[in-house]
Amino acid sequence: MNILDKITADKLKEVKLRKSLIPISQLEQSVLFERETISLAQNLRSSKSGIIAEHKRRSPSKSVINHKLNVQDVAQGYEKAGVCGMSVLTDGKYFGGSLDDLIIARASCNLPLLRKEFIIDDYQILEAKAHGADVILLIAAILTRNEIKQFSELAKSLKLNVLLEVHNEEELHKSIMPSLDMLGVNNRNLKTFDVSLETSKVLSKLIPNDFVKVSESGISSVEAIKELKPFGYKGFLIGENFMKTDNPGKCANEFIKELKL
Repeated sequence: MNILDKITADKLKEVKLRKSLIPISQLEQSVLFERETISLAQNLRSSKSGIIAEHKRRSPSKSVINHKLNVQDVAQGYEKAGVCGMSVLTDGKYFGGSLDDLIIARASCNLPLLRKEFIIDDYQILEAKAHGADVILLIAAILTRNEIKQFSELAKSLKLNVLLEVHNEEELHKSIMPSLDMLGVNNRNLKTFDVSLETSKVLSKLIPNDFVKVSESGISSVEAIKELKPFGYKGFLIGENFMKTDNPGKCANEFIKELKL
């Protein structure tokens, strides 16, 4: 059983419990359910940097990254740095995140917010909307084609952007459909945790230009971004690189300045 299977098995139990505690009708009454969402895809299309900066306390591959920072400071720092969007991990068990992080980030900035989560149920998409997200992540490795269609169409009906993440050609072929906005290539092999930018380069040719291309994982230098841009990538998800510092906002600011040189 690889880490993704473990996380998914735990997530099924967690979602079942959450559904029994908070009915959908309650989620739909959230003040944030009615807010106008901000399009991350649009931001990335018109941006020079394309940085999506992440709030992440820990991960299964790196254990603790940073437990000392508060979400408000990180969100405000990222916004000031001029990132295109912010990714907020809401998984508790493996990443130390929560839906509260999403609400605090929403109250702290006007960036498009991605709920970074292992989505296996419609309920989590309604949760994302109710907690102030603008974008959801769907992971092709844990979903069937029908689930990708169902979840992405529900997200669109709620005016949420959809970022679909793939790791290989097979996942990409089963996933391409009009209800997606962005296609993300994860450079990390989830079975071995090895990271290679070659994954983004190889898969870029197979992604139709209707979608905004996003490269994820293992991007820790300006050089990596300059290397990927000729392959049509407009978005770059960076988490650990900023979060392992004492001031992620300042680090993101310096990174973007260097990128623009």
